[in-house]
Amino acid sequence: MSDFNKQKIVSSVPQKGFFGHPKGLFTLFFTEFWERFSYYGMRAILVFYMYYEVSKGGLGLDENTALSIMSIYGALVYMSGIIGGWLADRIFGTSKAIFYGGVLIMFGHIALAFPGSLSLFFVSMVLIVLGTGLLKPNVSSVVGDIYSTNDNRRDAGFSLFYMGINLGAFIAPLTVGTIGTEVSFHLGFSLAAVGMFLGLLVFVLTKKKNLGLAGTYVPNPLAPDEKKKVFTRIGVATVILAVLIAVTISMGILTLNVFVGLVGILGILIPTIYFTVMYRSPKTTDVERSRLIAYIPLFIASVMFWAIQEQGSTILANYADKRTQLEFAGITISPAWFQSLNPLFIIVLAPVFAWLWVKLGDRQPSVPKKFSLSLLFAGLSFLVILLPAYFGGSDSLVNPLWLVLSYFIVVLGELCLSPVGLSATTKLAPAAFSAQTMSLWFLSSAAAQAINAQLVKFYNAENEILYFGSIGGASIILSIILFALSPKIQELMKGVK
Repeated sequence: MSDFNKQKIVSSVPQKGFFGHPKGLFTLFFTEFWERFSYYGMRAILVFYMYYEVSKGGLGLDENTALSIMSIYGALVYMSGIIGGWLADRIFGTSKAIFYGGVLIMFGHIALAFPGSLSLFFVSMVLIVLGTGLLKPNVSSVVGDIYSTNDNRRDAGFSLFYMGINLGAFIAPLTVGTIGTEVSFHLGFSLAAVGMFLGLLVFVLTKKKNLGLAGTYVPNPLAPDEKKKVFTRIGVATVILAVLIAVTISMGILTLNVFVGLVGILGILIPTIYFTVMYRSPKTTDVERSRLIAYIPLFIASVMFWAIQEQGSTILANYADKRTQLEFAGITISPAWFQSLNPLFIIVLAPVFAWLWVKLGDRQPSVPKKFSLSLLFAGLSFLVILLPAYFGGSDSLVNPLWLVLSYFIVVLGELCLSPVGLSATTKLAPAAFSAQTMSLWFLSSAAAQAINAQLVKFYNAENEILYFGSIGGASIILSIILFALSPKIQELMKGVK
């Protein structure tokens, strides 16, 4: 997209109207609020739904299997952002991608709301994976569109947007989580579907007035003669893939363990291909190539961070359910409630961090240094959670305040990485690959969870000191390396701060 078109889009968006930010931030804030409410509400109860006994309304799967499926599901959710980013960049723009994605997500939650078989469960997962891939990267990309490149409000705007995400994520485990674990899993999933419906309403009713031209442009459209070829190839590839899956499953070749391994390989392979294609594209300028090189260590750091943070819905959820005192201060705690801690701390601290970056101005740490801080905090959060077993053994139940402290520390890291990474991605992205580069950012979460699908197999109460210590220590070492390399990375970013 040319600088002229970028400015045209910014000019079409009312630049005041939401806490001193463009009015379009209101639409994107509440669309993402409800989408995250639906997603995190579903996620708060999904792992319990998988391994709770059928008599308790669950599917009765083995615990380790449920933890692996949860990680693989998370990986596929973010991998599908490739599809959403490509469709937005080449065919129908980000606005339509957001709408179509919301519709698929809503139907995915509706499918979960029906008590049914494991087959219906997997159908719902496919719908939610595809829908999130369409919506998630594109709504973040539109946030970048409503600000000019040099607007000093940009990082603060992404921090506010991130707070909207976490407001939805905070409320969801307390409502959907409580209803799902105490009343009915399927009633909880129904509430998640209602949340996505409300998000669609907000988007449809306010986008024209608040977003102007943002999201309506197709940055790198397919030529008319390309469309037929591309759609034919997609159709043929889909049929071949469906046949291969059906045959390999029936022959016992494609098992869950094999699938987990394949997703793990794809989690590394797909981002590598993406970087290569964008770097070698004739539409990428020399300056943009330098910025892509700078983006690689940031991407690797993001993978390490999310490998720890995303275990909040797998290992730490299981830890809350099996290893934690759930009777505390006269209150019976639902294990799903702990997943509200991460967004709660972000809600409280995001405005503080947004204010801090604005206050520091040019004196704030560079993007690579913020990422190195995030890895330091992530590593410390895992070192903290191993202390109860170190001091008291793995046989006794753990005071819930240890989990609270672990979640708090990792949030400090998340606020140094996630909103900053979203903002940096929109600034470092090659113009012809704007939405797809945002998809690449979310692929770091996909890669992390694909790796987690293998890691969670090694966790049990007896070896939790080794488990948490090894992963936490690796994060701290990577933090030190990234900090040392940060001046060189900043130089390669070619003026982006």
